[in-house]
Amino acid sequence: MLLDLTVQGWLEELGERGPAPGGGSAAAVTAAMAAALVAMAARLSADSWADAAGFSAQTAALRDRLAALAQADADDYAESLRILENPEAIPAERRDRVLASALDRAAQTPLLIAETAGDVATLAYQARERVEPKVQADVEAAVALAASAAQAAARLVEVNLSATRGDPRVEQARAAAEAAARTMRNVFPPT
Repeated sequence: MLLDLTVQGWLEELGERGPAPGGGSAAAVTAAMAAALVAMAARLSADSWADAAGFSAQTAALRDRLAALAQADADDYAESLRILENPEAIPAERRDRVLASALDRAAQTPLLIAETAGDVATLAYQARERVEPKVQADVEAAVALAASAAQAAARLVEVNLSATRGDPRVEQARAAAEAAARTMRNVFPPT
């Protein structure tokens, strides 16, 4: 289980020879870290911010969701690759359906990661002006981390569905990533 690893163990697992965990899990963990930063900043701002407890609880829930999505992405991707690498093991009458289902699963989790990371970016942006000044940079970092995670996850959706023309999930993922990128540009305007 990825969530049981130390940071060092996670980095080693990510850098191993196998394809999973990969970019989707890394994006989910990155967005989870962003959510944790917002939760921390809200907790530290409770004396001066009336909604701090609510923001902290909401971002902690997103952190937990993203952590679970990191594991789900690794599991789904590994299973999808196993199926896609051995199509001959699938009876011919079921092959197309099983292969389509594998690609579907490989795209669904990154889509959820992109959308959830976008939610984190939005909450971080909303918290930015409300948190204590000493943790404002942490919240700004959270915006950047979450937006980057949304971009990475959206790209994976696009790649995983490249064989399927016109799948609306590609547009959904792109929309989530673009919204997160706009939020980030509000914090870090282009120079």
